[in-house]
Amino acid sequence: MSTSSLKERLARGDSVLMVNPNHISPTLCEKLVRSGADSVFIDCEHGLASFEDIHHMAKAARYAGGFGIVRPQNQERSTITRCLNAGADGVMVPLIHTAEIARQVVHTFRYACPDDHATRLLVGMVESVEAVQNLDEILAVEGIDVFFVGPGDLSQSMGYSPAVAAGQRRPPPVLDCVDQTLQRIRAAGKVAGTLVVRHDVAHLVSVGAQLLYYHADPFVAEGVGAMRQLSAR
Repeated sequence: MSTSSLKERLARGDSVLMVNPNHISPTLCEKLVRSGADSVFIDCEHGLASFEDIHHMAKAARYAGGFGIVRPQNQERSTITRCLNAGADGVMVPLIHTAEIARQVVHTFRYACPDDHATRLLVGMVESVEAVQNLDEILAVEGIDVFFVGPGDLSQSMGYSPAVAAGQRRPPPVLDCVDQTLQRIRAAGKVAGTLVVRHDVAHLVSVGAQLLYYHADPFVAEGVGAMRQLSAR
């Protein structure tokens, strides 16, 4: 793996792959990085990771040459501070609906790691109709390294199910909104990110996504499925 920081790679215009192991497993985090992931995603909002889990999983990712990015369960100062103190290389903060929330998150982030916040990654999640409506003001807030478009919560905010069945696509209005939001982020000179799947990754990169977020479970399901097909008689 490259020794460059995630910030340096994103500043160069490189794509960065962040994979959610979907399991509390430092060993899996290490294997994902050794397999080519730039970072692992440790989820404390929808997942079960504790602060101790953050410590071990982020450490395993760094041991393999990668990074550990944590999604805290909320925007509270104590929560973000503990995630960073536990060893996270950055945080992806949910529900950035307004510029005022964005400013508060930046202040909390810098308070949590006053001496080294410049070396860690702060990702703000744009995942609601309100956030899209306030996007220009949110993008004007200095200190957020990546603006991440969350299609699941955005779908729900637009009145659709956040879930997508295997092999299916989100409703066209959601897909259009994701594309347009990514393009607006890039047009403002900022770094954009979003959730990707195999069939849409090339398109999303073409409209501006650099931080590419993926889940490990589909890799497993696809691999097992392929072996079952090959071994069928």
